[in-house]
Amino acid sequence: MKKTVYEALNWASSFLRSHGLEEPAGEWLLRHHLKANRAALLASFHDDMSEDVWLAFKADVETLPSGIPVQHIIGSESFYGRVFSVSGDVLIPRPETEELVEAVLERLEGTERIVDIGTGSGAIAITLQLESPGTEVTAIDLSEKALNVAQENAKTLGATVRFKQGDLCQPVKRECFDVIVSNPPYIPERDRASLAEQVREYEPELALFAGDDGLAVYRRLATELLEHVRDGSLIALEIGAGQGNAVKQLFQEQFPKATIEIRFDINEKDRIVLIDVRL
Repeated sequence: MKKTVYEALNWASSFLRSHGLEEPAGEWLLRHHLKANRAALLASFHDDMSEDVWLAFKADVETLPSGIPVQHIIGSESFYGRVFSVSGDVLIPRPETEELVEAVLERLEGTERIVDIGTGSGAIAITLQLESPGTEVTAIDLSEKALNVAQENAKTLGATVRFKQGDLCQPVKRECFDVIVSNPPYIPERDRASLAEQVREYEPELALFAGDDGLAVYRRLATELLEHVRDGSLIALEIGAGQGNAVKQLFQEQFPKATIEIRFDINEKDRIVLIDVRL
């Protein structure tokens, strides 16, 4: 039985609502299958869908109660106005991380050496390079599979980024940077059970968890970054809500002359720590 675009979307919304899931996921999937932006989708509400497209769309919607993120079905997520490929090997880019990028861009003059530690999909590194083309950007990740995703994103989007595999700063020994940016793992192990299923079961553990208190990677960075900064360097970190003061203290101990700012996100949660290094 043929369905119009409107009928298909209405069915998806009802199905998702009955399973306690977010209804916008239905629209994202429908746009994906119709290869249409939102304006085109709305304009086609009364058009009939082909049987093949309807059945494929219906099958994808019916997988969502399993917990799989819609971005993994679609294979992409938007970030800072660009579409990035994603998979189960990388963290899905979040809107809060766009605010970290914005905080860094505010400070750039356009010729800086930048390193992104724990790059994942490459969203931060690629965005910074494309928004400030004169910069020299390096992106590091421990996961070879994550780097493969990031490199493919850089190629698709036309970004010039140097990729290195290794643990935190290890691949860039004896190198100094003007900007060091990182969205590291920061979820405490004790919070594992309370995470949403689609995060806990489908996103990489390596990008999520960081010891009993979630601060394990920040402790390492606070120590290791001493060898990679110069006077005037900027360290920009995304943090978990409620971690601002603890992360600030860790870096203040290692960089006693630094000016450290905690920024809050659009949801009024502490989300970014900016360290202006003074040696």
